[in-house]
Amino acid sequence: MFRRKKHIVIIGGGHNGLICAAYLAEKHRVTVYEARGILGGCASTEELWPGFKVSPAAYVVSLLDRSIINGLKLEDNGFKLLKREPSSYTPDLSGPGLLLGADTHLNKSSIGFYNTMDAERFAQYNQWLEKFAKVIEPFLYQTPVAISSKRIGVIIKFAELMSFLSTIPKAFKADKTVNIQRLLDFLFKDAASLLDTWFSSDILKATLATDAVIGAFRSPTHPGTAYVLLHHVMGNATGDRGIWGYVQGGMGGLADALERVCRQRGVEICRESPISEIRVVKNSVYGLTLVADNRFIECDAVASSIDARTTLRKCNPPLIAMPADINRVDYSSASAKINLALDDLPNFIGNHPGRCNGTIHIAPSMRYIEQAYYDARFGSKEIDECMSEKPVLEITTPSIVDSSIAPAGKHIMSIFIQYVAYMGLQDENDLTIRRDFLFQRVMRALAPYCSRFEELILHSQVLLPEDLEKTYGLTGGNIFQGAMDFSNLFMTRPSMSCCDYRTPIKGLYLCGAAAHPGGGVMGLVGKHAAREIIKDL
Repeated sequence: MFRRKKHIVIIGGGHNGLICAAYLAEKHRVTVYEARGILGGCASTEELWPGFKVSPAAYVVSLLDRSIINGLKLEDNGFKLLKREPSSYTPDLSGPGLLLGADTHLNKSSIGFYNTMDAERFAQYNQWLEKFAKVIEPFLYQTPVAISSKRIGVIIKFAELMSFLSTIPKAFKADKTVNIQRLLDFLFKDAASLLDTWFSSDILKATLATDAVIGAFRSPTHPGTAYVLLHHVMGNATGDRGIWGYVQGGMGGLADALERVCRQRGVEICRESPISEIRVVKNSVYGLTLVADNRFIECDAVASSIDARTTLRKCNPPLIAMPADINRVDYSSASAKINLALDDLPNFIGNHPGRCNGTIHIAPSMRYIEQAYYDARFGSKEIDECMSEKPVLEITTPSIVDSSIAPAGKHIMSIFIQYVAYMGLQDENDLTIRRDFLFQRVMRALAPYCSRFEELILHSQVLLPEDLEKTYGLTGGNIFQGAMDFSNLFMTRPSMSCCDYRTPIKGLYLCGAAAHPGGGVMGLVGKHAAREIIKDL
């Protein structure tokens, strides 16, 4: 029996939106509307200065699911990941610094300088993480059950979920080092106390703890941060679990490959086409309206890759009552970014020749991270406050591995910064003052580890949480479209009323990082949303 192809509109041309579009195009007619002139959303590349191809927001990849890379044939369409070895370096003012990567001998030697027992336990710790990751990973591929929904299929889906959950105890029986108590520790415990049970070396614990707080306005002592440690080792896009890589040509290389796939499948992509409203008739999607010319686009369904609250607020007529659990989504953020064009490669302290290949961590101790958090959380509400006096920095120089993104002999540096509180500033003069304060604090934090660094800077870009909100549509500047601790995942992401990608409006879906399984350039949200939309249509 012939079934008419439905017209589905995707709001947002980020990686999740494009992935959703590519899968939907196998069955239906798809149009993507992107507000900016550049595809990729946060995973984009821009030539900010002549010859310098910068990834302004997201900057590394590991979580991108292999089923998407292979299923959409991204590598045949120009997508390539570049490995970094070593992948991590934490400079130390009183020692050689800590190098970590896929080389177990390098890890053991580097950690052994600080503590021989830690050197022995590090491999065990990674094996332990991998075991628990294998227990958790199947959840990433499940569609959560919206308990509050009245749809007929919910009971069946809930029974399927219970059947799936019943298989988990088999993992505990197979390996006595994996048990329900330790799993609960990962899900609900704080990262600091979990790391304390494994290691003594402060520099090692601090290096590992940065993964637990990245993108979140939390310190390592906050309950729930242990899970984020686990989240960051689930990916193996580079071929090595937990090892992050660069996209050749910048993060926009992913968007370029996805655009090619979408075009091949007949997807229409419209740049510089922001949406003003989603038209709703009798609680069902009817279409949407473009900002530029107030043109109405009729469609059968809308999949939004922007966050849940913003999506629902675009509905016209407005929802009589916004779901209470949507209003409780935690968008607090304390992340900022500085992008630099450099005249030469900076000389960070240390002796290992490859120390700058991966991420350089400026976080020498757990106390340093805690103090950085408290400065931002409890500082006065002045423009030059509510940011770390000595910020936690994650520094990458992708041009070392990828020469295509900078002129010969020059380099691009990305500095991801914790903690800079979102203040909701609108006045450009206030924002400029705050950017200048942040830049100077970052330069002071770097100075002990890299002499004459500022002399190398040719160009700079500073992105506050307010800039991330304005440029990329990230509410509160939150890079994950909502907190990523365990209380904000699976059936509660973004809320129990929208956790299965469907919203209270019939035909309106979520396909961005706001939905399960969340952010981190993973792509699964887009794929899963497409699957559920195809089921419904």
